Amino acid sequence: MRPLAYAHIYFKFNEEPSMVWQQIYDPFGNMVISTLLAAVPVVVMLVCLGFLHIKAHIAAGLGLLSALLIAVLAYGMPAEMAGKAALLGGFTGLLPIGWIVLNIIFLQQLAEQNGSFAVLQDSLSGITRDRRLQLLLIAFCFGAFFEGAAGFGTPVAVTAGILIGLGFSPLAASGLSLIANTAPVAFGALGTPVITLAKVHGYDLMAVTAMIGRQLPFFSLLVPFWLIWAFAGRKAMMEIWPAILVTGLSFAIPQYLVSNFIGPELVDIIAALVSMVSLILFLRVWQPKTVWRSTSLKGHETDGGEAQPEVTLKVHSKAALIQAWTPWLILTVCVFIWGLPSVKNYLNSLYAPAFPMAGLHNMVEKVAPVVSKPTKEAAVYTFNLLSATGTGILLSALIGGLVMKYNPLQLVRAFGRTFWMVRYSLITIVLMLGLGTLTRYSGTDTTLGLAFANTGVLYPFFGTLMGWIGVAMTGSDTASNVLFGGMQRVAADQLGLSVNLMGAANSSGGVMGKMIDAQSIVVASTATRWFNHEGDILRYVFFHSIALACLVGLYVTMQAYVWPFTAMVVR
Repeated sequence: MRPLAYAHIYFKFNEEPSMVWQQIYDPFGNMVISTLLAAVPVVVMLVCLGFLHIKAHIAAGLGLLSALLIAVLAYGMPAEMAGKAALLGGFTGLLPIGWIVLNIIFLQQLAEQNGSFAVLQDSLSGITRDRRLQLLLIAFCFGAFFEGAAGFGTPVAVTAGILIGLGFSPLAASGLSLIANTAPVAFGALGTPVITLAKVHGYDLMAVTAMIGRQLPFFSLLVPFWLIWAFAGRKAMMEIWPAILVTGLSFAIPQYLVSNFIGPELVDIIAALVSMVSLILFLRVWQPKTVWRSTSLKGHETDGGEAQPEVTLKVHSKAALIQAWTPWLILTVCVFIWGLPSVKNYLNSLYAPAFPMAGLHNMVEKVAPVVSKPTKEAAVYTFNLLSATGTGILLSALIGGLVMKYNPLQLVRAFGRTFWMVRYSLITIVLMLGLGTLTRYSGTDTTLGLAFANTGVLYPFFGTLMGWIGVAMTGSDTASNVLFGGMQRVAADQLGLSVNLMGAANSSGGVMGKMIDAQSIVVASTATRWFNHEGDILRYVFFHSIALACLVGLYVTMQAYVWPFTAMVVR
């Protein structure tokens, strides 16, 4: 094990000496032992959640504690640095993630208490009474739009909340929203994951965007089928295969075209809108022979939570429908506007103070083989309250609340009640982001990545899984690309593979890790108010996550070695 004494001391003229700690990726000189040790914090948290049924905030706390001990005692990270890394992650958990969760639940509460949510449910049921088709429309199409516009947990919060309101059981609403929120993740938040990958690690933006656009459309077609199979079973899925095919194709084709010929920013927005409109128009001329009315998962009729009674379809006036939909239309507009780079830049110019974390900022250094030359890790927390997506959601909730006839005092009281309701979820998100950030600065996540990188000819498969584990640990495809994008480039060069192929694989594989990352699971349980059932959600989605990630890995492997798939690779 490498002791603290190996940290380097740098001297500058007329300045106090400062200590820069270099990351260690194999502290025991044995990658098997080091990899097993690096996995302990994640295993602790997942086992506590999924098998020991420990409450999420306690499980996250235990995971963070184990990560602190391993970072300090095994990896030789100075204790003060480790603590500050966890603190930085905690701040990130509050803003932007927790801020999104709090405000989307606030809007949902206002709509429910006002009764307008019931009107919205009836209008959605008016499009189709079939639960399978409602799931396609809301979880896949509507969720993909919010992923493209905002990302960072917004689509799961919105769609899970709507599904629970429509009568879906808590496990169905949570788990299926997570499964649906996969195919659009790589281009989420107006292409942020891809743009960040290219900017940080020197990829050609259009080339890597095009490569992702030659991987994900296949899964954009597959995921809607997978979603309905997971919900209702194979036979029920085949009963509505024409609608599923329309949904998947009308998303996959624009996803390919926009990513290959326009760029990453509007891929999800355009694909989601085309898919949504195509499905609605198709349902005007086609309906299934039998209407699926069950709101529980096939084989999970007793899922630990009660399904809501089926929504009774009522006829509402045009004015009532407009009032019910207006808050959600305002939400859509605000989220889209807040996602525009020009708007973000303007709001940040008004107020976005940056706080370098003293004692951590530029004090941790990444080294080979992760980077070609030692690179310092920045540790700056930006309090971008104005440009945060959650602020746009809050504004939409306040405007929507006024439309729903709430007075300012009632809005303040409702916000306070919402904060109290989600307090443990916010604590959980803070602890989980603290864990994910600490693994990044301590280098334990890189140890896991290097274990995948040493797989030789099988690297296209395991390199894809590297992206999956990156998102599962950090909760963000963007963060996973920052974390492992450089390593993918180095490994691809050494193995004679296309760097664009493996850079894209990191992002494409990562999308399947989105459904099991702890922060998304907490968002889902909070949106459905199925508190303290995060372990049930994790156990349900884990198989779907690893199975789909392996399929992406196999697809990337064929693109690396098997004709005609090799002809798809952007060199």
